[in-house]
Amino acid sequence: MNGTLKTAIDLATGIVDAIQQDHRLLTKNDFLVCPPYHHLVPVQAELTVAVSLGAQDCSPFDNGAYTGDISAEMLKDVNCTYVILGHSERRQYYLESNLMIQKKAEVANDQGLISIICVGETEDQREAGEEKAVVEKQLLESLPETATAENTVIAYEPVWAIGTGKTATTDDIAAMHDFIRTKLAERLENAEKVRILYGGSVKPANAAEIFAVGNVNGALIGGASLKAEDFIGIAKAS
Repeated sequence: MNGTLKTAIDLATGIVDAIQQDHRLLTKNDFLVCPPYHHLVPVQAELTVAVSLGAQDCSPFDNGAYTGDISAEMLKDVNCTYVILGHSERRQYYLESNLMIQKKAEVANDQGLISIICVGETEDQREAGEEKAVVEKQLLESLPETATAENTVIAYEPVWAIGTGKTATTDDIAAMHDFIRTKLAERLENAEKVRILYGGSVKPANAAEIFAVGNVNGALIGGASLKAEDFIGIAKAS
């Protein structure tokens, strides 16, 4: 929940300009931006085919009397191809359950959107040795029956590493991403093709080290995505 219309457009054009100046970025990266709802249309007008558009959330319901919600069909109508679901802030501040996220992913998939389903443990849960149990429950209960390797992306975001400056060690990341891959194989065909993103204080200075970890297929970028230079710096690190 950041930015004005001007800063959103400036950010979008900054990213597009940087890609146009260095087409090598497209050989290693797919780009996605997920601005606030009311910035989707003006931002999309500034993007090229090199940058996909997504939303930060969607309703678990189809169109109807759900005041304040934005449906997956509405997102599809403004050319979104992705939607982030179950972000740790939605789970923490809005008490979204795994079942709620599963329903959102189902309606998103029905509209042809790719769901980026977020999972991750808190610091207390990690210190208690519960991180894998927590992530497994979130993962398996948030995946809808409609999930496939083509319409689903998983983002592992340890809550204690979001906006705190803390970053999980490469050993921590490797262990959890390997674990997630194993659990996906129990549910999905072609699970090896599902992208697993890492999110948690990713920045240009640590991105290369994170991307070198097995089963890390990209990043869900938070604070660093608010500056085109940092966003592109992470892409260059790959």
